[in-house]
Amino acid sequence: MKFLVTGGAGFIGSNFIRLLLRERKDSEIVNLDKLTYAGNIENLRDVEGDRRYTFVKGDICDREVVEAAADGADLIINFAAESHVDRSINEPGSFIRTDVFGAYTLLETARKYDCGFVQISTDEVYGSISEGSFFENSMLSPSSPYSSSKAAAELLAKSYFTTYGLPVLVTRSSNNFGPFQHPEKLIPLFITNAMENKPLPVYGDGQQVRDWLYVIDNCRAILAVIDRGKSGEVYNIGAGNELTNLQITEMILAGLHKPSSLIKFVKDRPGHDKRYSVEAAKIRQLGWHPEYEFGKALSETIGWYRGNAGWWQRLKSGEFLEYYKRHYHERHGLGDAA
Repeated sequence: MKFLVTGGAGFIGSNFIRLLLRERKDSEIVNLDKLTYAGNIENLRDVEGDRRYTFVKGDICDREVVEAAADGADLIINFAAESHVDRSINEPGSFIRTDVFGAYTLLETARKYDCGFVQISTDEVYGSISEGSFFENSMLSPSSPYSSSKAAAELLAKSYFTTYGLPVLVTRSSNNFGPFQHPEKLIPLFITNAMENKPLPVYGDGQQVRDWLYVIDNCRAILAVIDRGKSGEVYNIGAGNELTNLQITEMILAGLHKPSSLIKFVKDRPGHDKRYSVEAAKIRQLGWHPEYEFGKALSETIGWYRGNAGWWQRLKSGEFLEYYKRHYHERHGLGDAA
């Protein structure tokens, strides 16, 4: 089976490609990635010599590039996205272009070649919920330009199923964490900052609740949807690890034997959702369940960042560091990030 994986040099995409190559010996994978700041070719150095794997540098908004990469594919899996909420608040245009127009380009290509399409989405499309959990048929109420662009992309994908009969699947996962996650995200940012004895900027009171999902569990869930999911359906993916941002922060500091004095409470993000929670019974009916206990997965993640300092230090010394200085340090008075 031939897969076109878009955004495969990113965090979830690279972990998915590695899993696919390991578990599907007959698979052929084309990885199409623009290699923006969040796409890192180093994430897949260990598989680049595999004859089943091909990397193509390109933009999912470029129809000609996408069609060439997708030629002969049985399935397009769209991980490609601008995904950082803070960036979307300050620079929404790139999110609309990549997440919405890019999805349209991929869908048109899937329609041309009559192949399946999987849209990788997020639980953030539901917005916040104070109690209970969202089901797949719950109303979408995204709060940021990022989550709005993801909602638009998946609605567009579902319309291609209804209108054109294109076999489409959508996954909405909770917050992922694990190896190769860019250090702009909460868990790797706090791990690496703590390792450098720098402040850990906690928004507001730190009581925002997220359901944390180890990336390998998410990748296995996506495979289950591909293998046994029903076309036109949406599948929530959650592990039931609901923790506040402050609890996560304290666990990271404890895991690194660092003092709580590194916690720095900063002005809350505009439109910050208080709590995300998804009901994942539907995907469990496909035979999937999370395999990683949260504490162990977090410990392994901390260990990965400790053992791969060169990987994240290069990222934090470049474009991300400049952005981090501008939008965290200057706004919240955290001092020099260098």
